[in-house]
Amino acid sequence: MVDFRVPEGLSYHVVSSRKAQANWYRKLLDAWREAKPPPKTPEEASSFVIQTLKRHQKADVEGLLAYYGLPQQPSASATTSLPQGVKFELQTLPVDTKAVPDGDTITVYVSTTDPRESLNVPRDVQSAADQRSRARAAKNYTKADELHQKIIDSGYRVLNLQNQEILARKYRIRLRGIDAPESSMPYGKEAKEELVKLVQGKCLRVLVYDEDRYGRCVGDIYCNGKFVQELMLKKGLAWHYSAYDQRVELATWEKEAQAKRLGLWASSNPEKPWEWRKDKRQGR
Repeated sequence: MVDFRVPEGLSYHVVSSRKAQANWYRKLLDAWREAKPPPKTPEEASSFVIQTLKRHQKADVEGLLAYYGLPQQPSASATTSLPQGVKFELQTLPVDTKAVPDGDTITVYVSTTDPRESLNVPRDVQSAADQRSRARAAKNYTKADELHQKIIDSGYRVLNLQNQEILARKYRIRLRGIDAPESSMPYGKEAKEELVKLVQGKCLRVLVYDEDRYGRCVGDIYCNGKFVQELMLKKGLAWHYSAYDQRVELATWEKEAQAKRLGLWASSNPEKPWEWRKDKRQGR
């Protein structure tokens, strides 16, 4: 017997209401009864779902497939070629203002409905999210908060976006190739404010190249098609971090700001943040 009841945790993966979800399951059940033979492999099951729900929103169909760990349709999983050296790409949820601690670091969240994330959600995290949903429905907010803390401790969070709760994975991103003034340095505050202004409330595209010793993803960030590191360098609110990134364009953008005496270049001899950190470590 195949169970086509709507599972509690599905709402974290799709955008439509529970009522709409129930309608999908009725359609799937009817189609399953007619299927001869019924699908046996994950690929067959995926094709069955896509065909049955072909008139429904793409995001819902992809979310349903992700919830059950089924393969996405080829057109959904096909990716454009990425620049050399890129390990993976992130498409983030809107960035919160508080997620920007300084001018070269951002904390972002990626929905677990994302095909790359959907198959990697730890079982205990998904279970805690399902239990939290039931606890909130029962108005047991103390238990719901405890479960959410467990989710947070595991590197995930449930975000409320447009009255829709989304289970998302946390990533800390270090902007590749630039080094902004530290918070207590001249122009540290301005660098942070500029980065906040650029990314707050926006969905970002992040190309991840590496991981640093603090566990942060080192990557290039794009916001509405604009290269964020380029904007920070051109405004004189970051240095080209040439010890770790030799891209010629970064050096060029830095020199442009320097020639115009923008931002930190208003000073004739601004202190380099990596030297400032070294002095701090040595107690100077």
